[in-house]
Amino acid sequence: MVTSRWAPAGQPPSAPLRRRGPVLERAILEAALEQLSTVGWSGLTMEGVAAAAQTGKAAVYRRWPSKEDLVVDALRCGIPVLDEAADHGGIREDLYQVCRDVRDAMFSRSGLALRAVLHECDATSAERFQSLIVSRVIDPSTQLFRQVVKRGVARGDVREDAVCELVLDVVPGLLMYRSKVCGSEWPDRDIAEMVDRVMVPLLRTGDG
Repeated sequence: MVTSRWAPAGQPPSAPLRRRGPVLERAILEAALEQLSTVGWSGLTMEGVAAAAQTGKAAVYRRWPSKEDLVVDALRCGIPVLDEAADHGGIREDLYQVCRDVRDAMFSRSGLALRAVLHECDATSAERFQSLIVSRVIDPSTQLFRQVVKRGVARGDVREDAVCELVLDVVPGLLMYRSKVCGSEWPDRDIAEMVDRVMVPLLRTGDG
């Protein structure tokens, strides 16, 4: 965090504190995420990021030769880590909580930044982000749902053949479709309805 220094009335403010190394890099990455989440991919410029980070554009270009390089690192550092699905005692509550966690990640600043990239950049640029999206978004969220479903199978409240890729794609598919195409922000009540009307009937055993 940069500390502001206020000058007495009638005098120009003093120069900002000089930052170097990781502190400056973090400020630039934070500025890039903020720009992506507000002005989008098309509106983001290296000059704009430098201004927001209160540094010179040469400091940005020395570290990241292109806009794509900067955005990849900003997203990699900013995307929330989703690596554990807590056990809440039943498949319904487990699914509900995981869906809320994924929803919160989607609508975090870094999530909005990622969506701006996906929606606006051209096909050539999008290829640069594919491995990042798979490793930091698709694979972790799929793993969370796999944990929950396998736990339900072990408890006996989920049928064994429910652990398959098509079933695991249902929740992420609905979340992305409704948010991207329909503009839904997925309030808790909509998540609960999805879990109760779609996922629990799909997963439950014949005795459920």
